[in-house]
Amino acid sequence: MTPIGDVVAQLRAAGCVFAEDEARLLTDAAAQTGADLAELVARRVSGTPLEYLLGWTEFHGIRVAVSSGVFVPRQRTAFLVDNAAELARTMPAHPVVVDMCCGSGALGLALATILAAEGRPIELAAADIEPTAVECARRNLTPIGAHVYEGDLFQPLPRELRGRIDILLANTPYVPSEMISRMPPEARDYEPRAALDGGPDGLDIFRRVVTAARTWLAPGGHLLVESSEAQARPAITVLSAHGFTGRIAESEEFYATVLIGTKSNT
Repeated sequence: MTPIGDVVAQLRAAGCVFAEDEARLLTDAAAQTGADLAELVARRVSGTPLEYLLGWTEFHGIRVAVSSGVFVPRQRTAFLVDNAAELARTMPAHPVVVDMCCGSGALGLALATILAAEGRPIELAAADIEPTAVECARRNLTPIGAHVYEGDLFQPLPRELRGRIDILLANTPYVPSEMISRMPPEARDYEPRAALDGGPDGLDIFRRVVTAARTWLAPGGHLLVESSEAQARPAITVLSAHGFTGRIAESEEFYATVLIGTKSNT
């Protein structure tokens, strides 16, 4: 068996669904970085997320740096970015965008990249409570001129952003606490619990964001949050209770549900 064939066999035996693709990526990573291929494979077989071993993931066609202990962006969240891009296209030049609970900063990076290619630059900032995530997001976002702040939700944002945010991307944790133990080991055992646990019904952090968002959003500004299908209706009720016009966007292609809350223009 060839060396890569041996890697494929080990990964397949460990239950990796895309063993061939992962074997190629790990082999390339070892060749490019000088890492020990056998060690990379052993760590993958033990359950370490592939993205941590590679140091990156592809999100919305963009290579995003990902560090160990940082939430790995899910492919379904590209649907949230697509909805944000559609809204940004209706706005005047240079809309202000904040990527909250940003993790690696993938959402803000993807949105900025999409719109820059269309000649629509944005003013981007990001924030996260996890120091490791902030460090990772700075690696991704500093090169495009975005600032990343460390702290709890809106707390670290500069005051001059208050009332000026046109688009708030808030990929808040939304897994109900009792469901964490049922998540795949790659998420449950390796990603920070703070990036997953949304409280008893999965909406605790969402409620905190909505409560404060009205004072931070510009008139007509939009809040976009990913949720499960079951949480969507209760979440819309929360948005309405805080004066937002809420709607639900769903994608069968991405198996994704996005909540969009819009602040009135007055």
